[in-house]
Amino acid sequence: MANFARIRLILELHDRGMSQDEISRSRHMSRSTITTVLRTARKKGITYAGIRNLDDAALQKLFFPDRPEGSDMYELPDYESIHKELKKPGVTLSLLWTEYRDRCHQNGNIAVGHTKFCEDYGRYCTTHDLTNHLEHKPGAQCEVDWSGPTMQIIDRDTGATISVHLFVSCLTYSRYAYVEATLDMKMDTWLRCHVHMYEAFGGVPVRTVCDNLKTGVVKHPKEGEVVLTDAYEALGLHYSTAIMPAGVRKPKQKASVENTVGNIATAIIARLRNKVYFTLGELQKDVVTATDKYNRQPFQKRQGSRYEVWLDEKKYLRALPRAPYEIASVILGRKVYPNFHVSFKKNWYSVPYVYRGQSVDIRYTDKLVEIYCGNRRIASHIRFPDYMTNHYSTRPGDMPDAFNQPEMDKDRICAWAEKIGPCTSEVIRRIFDSVTIKEQGYNAALAVLHLSQKYPKDRFENACQYALAHTTSPRYNYLKAVLGNNQDKILDSVHSARYENTGKHSISEKGAYIRGADYYGGKTK
Repeated sequence: MANFARIRLILELHDRGMSQDEISRSRHMSRSTITTVLRTARKKGITYAGIRNLDDAALQKLFFPDRPEGSDMYELPDYESIHKELKKPGVTLSLLWTEYRDRCHQNGNIAVGHTKFCEDYGRYCTTHDLTNHLEHKPGAQCEVDWSGPTMQIIDRDTGATISVHLFVSCLTYSRYAYVEATLDMKMDTWLRCHVHMYEAFGGVPVRTVCDNLKTGVVKHPKEGEVVLTDAYEALGLHYSTAIMPAGVRKPKQKASVENTVGNIATAIIARLRNKVYFTLGELQKDVVTATDKYNRQPFQKRQGSRYEVWLDEKKYLRALPRAPYEIASVILGRKVYPNFHVSFKKNWYSVPYVYRGQSVDIRYTDKLVEIYCGNRRIASHIRFPDYMTNHYSTRPGDMPDAFNQPEMDKDRICAWAEKIGPCTSEVIRRIFDSVTIKEQGYNAALAVLHLSQKYPKDRFENACQYALAHTTSPRYNYLKAVLGNNQDKILDSVHSARYENTGKHSISEKGAYIRGADYYGGKTK
């Protein structure tokens, strides 16, 4: 049975002229309870004089006629749903009590006070063996760091020992860990480990807490704003997570990962200490296996395991972006060639032809090449692998059919080559035959012809003849090497004239030069 003496006392004190604040302070009552009682009394025209002699049952019928006799005057909270709500980021007991109180007022019921609300929640947690001190909320935070102890791999060729560093991270609520072996602790490696970490977690926490390492933090003053590196800041924006460095010399601000680093030393480094690794991939495979075993071990002072708690925490993490963050580098001041292509890593990427001759900047990732003129992106291409060279990525829109031709077109280039000699002309022809569109051959052909201006025509013609006999499509570097090593001089003017007259050498149908035995010192019958 509820204590209806409180209703009598509230009406009595109010009848004597005391304000609601005075009643609350003097009798240690919840202001919301006092407000509800007085509001109900005014609505139903109830006065203290009219109820002073009524018993509790009559008073209940007067104030709560719809309630069964003997029911509680308070609307009790649902502590099971409250415990679930407390797991969500930013939710506190005070906020939940405020929402509960407002809901009671809307329903015309009386809410329990804040103190009783919190005390009853504590008793609920004790009865149901739950933890009511939620220091870390699910999905709210992860912590990252480098492990102090390192591991090693052996170089098969030299036998040298190579140090391997461990990137260690964990979600602070579930303590679910992610560990990755790396060969260095540079900026690009640090960022890639974060990308792999978020993928392993299956989502992104609200905050990512790191140490004050130079690859991530530019400045962390005692007062003022923390300054992150541009790349680290960009990663945080891409994943919609707040990068928050811990205070300088304050390891307790990232105590979870500090504890995990210590555990990893035993769970991974110590367990794998007797195994020999020759590649980083082999080591990382065992690191993943050992980390999974560590995550599935039962807690010592808590129910379940890191893995089991993580399965519940995953639904509180923010969704991963559609595309992972890609680490980008920038090259400034690259010239656009007359064929409206830009050279990058020995390959060629087109830009709109109107930009030929201008200076542009290249921003590149592992998969993409972007070209900027000022702050405007003018072209974007899929990047060729580093093992590919002299390949062209040409967008049709960069060179429409009716565009202004460069000053030196194919006809003029071929005419120039013919003036030097048939072998030079053949070299130029093969250059144009090796490209998809003729404009892609301008740079290589002009480089060859400009080289011809540094040597006598007969020497350059001999060099072209020599090159054609040894490679399918000679280019500038090959011809320069032939001339620099004087290999062209073995084809002196006497031999050249004799074989031109006798037809002892000629260009075959496939384009290769065929020489007779006399050229190599043999005798003819």
